[in-house]
Amino acid sequence: MRPPPPLLALAAGFAQRALDRRGRPPTKSRNAAAALTAAASLALAGASAAQFHRSGTTVEPFEPSKSTALVTGGVNQLTRNPMYVGMAGLLVADSLRRGSLVGLAPVAGFVAVMNAFQVAVEEHALQEKFGNDYEAYCASVPRWIGIRSFARQRSGGARRA
Repeated sequence: MRPPPPLLALAAGFAQRALDRRGRPPTKSRNAAAALTAAASLALAGASAAQFHRSGTTVEPFEPSKSTALVTGGVNQLTRNPMYVGMAGLLVADSLRRGSLVGLAPVAGFVAVMNAFQVAVEEHALQEKFGNDYEAYCASVPRWIGIRSFARQRSGGARRA
């Protein structure tokens, strides 16, 4: 059984603190950057959750086959995983506030674990449920903000991520 994504994000947050227990004293500029990053991350995740709710579909990450609608509008036009990007953004905000470059390692770990164990399962289920519509969505929207699949680029534009 996969742990819930928020629990994985929380574990990554604890890992950040364990890797850099002292951190650097916060500065006004780092606090401001962290606050803006956190606010944008919360807004991204919240807007996506609200869109899922309005569409009448589930945000439950363990049963993507229960999805009743393919949500492609709003912030879901920026990334196929805005809730997970929001969680990663909160981790980045913590690292910014603490002035900790080593604190970015758990962010990368969170993204890697999410890709391998959560997103891959969700994408498979959505592909089976929504077929060509989901393929078209994958072809036009990156999994993570600004990151395109190397496999898709190498295959000359194939639609699967």
